[in-house]
Amino acid sequence: MPKNRYLRLRRVCQGLILTAFTLGAWLGLPLAQGTLAGSVWFGQVPLSDPFVLLQSLAAGHPLGGSALWGGFIVLAGYALAGGRVFCGWVCPVNLVTDAAQGLRRALGWRKARVLRIDKRLRYGILALGVLGSAVGGVTLWELVNPINLVMRSLVFGLWLGGIMAALAIFLFDFLVLSNGWCGHLCPVGAFYGAVGRYSVVRVAAAQREACNDCGECFVYCPEPQVISPALRAIDGHGVRIDDIDCLRCGRCIDVCEQRVFEFSVAGPVALRRPPG
Repeated sequence: MPKNRYLRLRRVCQGLILTAFTLGAWLGLPLAQGTLAGSVWFGQVPLSDPFVLLQSLAAGHPLGGSALWGGFIVLAGYALAGGRVFCGWVCPVNLVTDAAQGLRRALGWRKARVLRIDKRLRYGILALGVLGSAVGGVTLWELVNPINLVMRSLVFGLWLGGIMAALAIFLFDFLVLSNGWCGHLCPVGAFYGAVGRYSVVRVAAAQREACNDCGECFVYCPEPQVISPALRAIDGHGVRIDDIDCLRCGRCIDVCEQRVFEFSVAGPVALRRPPG
């Protein structure tokens, strides 16, 4: 298997998505019109962020059939593939957080931590985003959402907001807490993680008996706590990683020289317990 195969595939996927939006906006090409919050692809296919639609409904905004249909397409896709596929394969902020993690590893700052944050805080932010939208009559989180700020900078040329958001997240993840934004604060990732709870696509430690305890998977995984139950068969756990925080990024597959990990497609873990 080529080294960093999935990392390269992710970068190609992210690059193509951003290029489609940029060319659609700046050259008028019929690729992608809009942003990740709501768009039309190839002039025909609507796609809507279901978390944005949830805030819109809470705010009392009327939603057209196209927006609802687009939200259903996205929701169904991530429900099957695993919601945090969005975080690892689509979200432009992932490029920023991966860069911060890479620099920390290069400098030997793997365990450095200035601040401790409970991972459940992102669910509180998610709830506040919905409740705040209901109270204020606006899609509250979208006013400050770094994903939208970055997208608007590319699509509409609002560079200052996107650059400032990206820089703030990079410095936070680099200097304060590794995977601090995506893993501890971002409500979008929390929402998509819940969406993909019963997805059919998983990463599996299919050859866990070949593990030599090198620890590289834990070093490179942005959510290393998801690995142990499947890899170590904790409490009889099956080989598939079923934690909703898994990004399906494939980094554990890329860095494992023993080829312990692979992608697995099977029935939802809640309905069909994997062997192992």
